[in-house]
Amino acid sequence: MVYILFIVIALVSFAVQRTLQSKFERYSQIPIPYGLTGRDIAMRMLQENGIDNVTVTQVEGRLTDHYNPSNHTVNLSKEVYYGNSVAAAAVAAHECGHAVQHAQAYSFLSLRSALVPFVSFASNWMQWVLLIGILTIQVYPSIMLIGIILFAATTLFSFVTLPVEINASQRALAWLNGAGVTDSTTHDKAQDALKWAAYTYVVAALGSLATLVYYILIFVGGRRDE
Repeated sequence: MVYILFIVIALVSFAVQRTLQSKFERYSQIPIPYGLTGRDIAMRMLQENGIDNVTVTQVEGRLTDHYNPSNHTVNLSKEVYYGNSVAAAAVAAHECGHAVQHAQAYSFLSLRSALVPFVSFASNWMQWVLLIGILTIQVYPSIMLIGIILFAATTLFSFVTLPVEINASQRALAWLNGAGVTDSTTHDKAQDALKWAAYTYVVAALGSLATLVYYILIFVGGRRDE
């Protein structure tokens, strides 16, 4: 049953990623008014929210856009930074939504930031600990349990990320509409692009949860065999 769940999640993840890419390619062809680029959108949204300590930069890669709270930067991929399209506007505003969250001490973003050091440690070691735990579960079951705890931290991080991403999109869409960047013909398209981006986080969280359950079942099964 668990293996079937993994297969389903993998197929859904593939379908979501392909759909997301298709949506962004389509909406990247639809311009927004006044020739505004993603950089322009980001600068304006930050300014109108009273944020003057965040820098907007361009980074390499595709769909590599992110906000870095540690150095106060909104990092936009080249096609978003220079792009004049619904997709570019939606992504730029979404990342600025994270900057607004940071400025306003949004609780889930604060929680996610607090988890980062431990999750980073867990991500580096959990696979090795779990592997050793599986091999030695009959003798040293505590090793497997430690691995499960480390993996549980990354699963928690995935679920904490969901409200952070959804809220950033809500802030982005509200600002785009209120600032007149999107109108009746483009607002739904920006919303659709961000909706599919959010789905990737949902699938990732569910995949992490399924994997956690799988390791717990191994642990329980190994204990029963003692």
